[in-house]
Amino acid sequence: MSKPKILIARAVFPEVIARLEQHFEVESNQDDHTWSKAELIAHLQGKAGAFTTGGDRIDAEVLAACPELKICANMAVGYNNFDIDAMTAAGVLATNAPDVLTETTADFGFALLMATARRITESEHFLRAGQWTKWRYDMFAGSDIHGSVLGILGMGRIGQGIAKRGAHGFGMKVIYHNRSRLDAALEAECQARYVGKDELLKTADHLVLVLPYSPASHHVIGAAELALMKPTATLVNIARGGIVDDAALAAALRNRTIAAAGLDVFEGEPSVHPDLLAVPNVVLTPHIASATLPTRLAMASLAADNLIAFFTGNKPLTPLNAAVLAIK
Repeated sequence: MSKPKILIARAVFPEVIARLEQHFEVESNQDDHTWSKAELIAHLQGKAGAFTTGGDRIDAEVLAACPELKICANMAVGYNNFDIDAMTAAGVLATNAPDVLTETTADFGFALLMATARRITESEHFLRAGQWTKWRYDMFAGSDIHGSVLGILGMGRIGQGIAKRGAHGFGMKVIYHNRSRLDAALEAECQARYVGKDELLKTADHLVLVLPYSPASHHVIGAAELALMKPTATLVNIARGGIVDDAALAAALRNRTIAAAGLDVFEGEPSVHPDLLAVPNVVLTPHIASATLPTRLAMASLAADNLIAFFTGNKPLTPLNAAVLAIK
């Protein structure tokens, strides 16, 4: 019996490819070309499965052109590259890679918060440019992290991880806003207090965004929200581009509406809004919050596990539209 054909749409660990080759006829993109939609469709012809990353858009047009496709396994916890409604209508399963990156991403979120608050990138650029010639009492004086108010917008697993680091490690007072309030036991574990969105914005010394992207969360932080924040506050986005209006944020940084920002994600990435590149009080990283070798390998392995489990027993580990399985 012939093996199902799958496409690995971006470069991935060789050991993951070798494992998938035990179960599938594999076409892999180890040269890591960034394909256009037309090229992706061409490579998906005849494929029953796809191993995707957040940059591979699976929408109604792709699905209509690839009728043999049965599953797309994302090597990411986020899945705004998937049109879930269209995939469900087409009978194509979607899976993601949650949990395995929670602690690593929370580590990075807190690192980005610290770099932003303490002006680490700004001061390094100053030093490298040979501008450090003397000490001054207010040279790159930032804001304290210990004992400050940590605000979290989006209190899923990663948000909870950041809350615990702030509360238990730095004695921060944690407040959060979420679509639904955590139960009392989780709030106690995170030492976090639920507040309304406006109170979160007005009160936080450091605001971290960890909510998933959806049409409802598009530009949830824009000029009006930034105007509510303290002029001494920092904002960190490790969620998804599009949650923040990057143009409005650049203006707020330029005008010192807020003190600083740290961004790992951008609207339209890998392009970055040019105004963000022109302001000094922002730390910019290229979507690397989950980027440790053990975590990225775990993410890839979970995507592979989903493909294998789907084709060998119709029991993927982390389905996003499980209703599709009922009609298989």
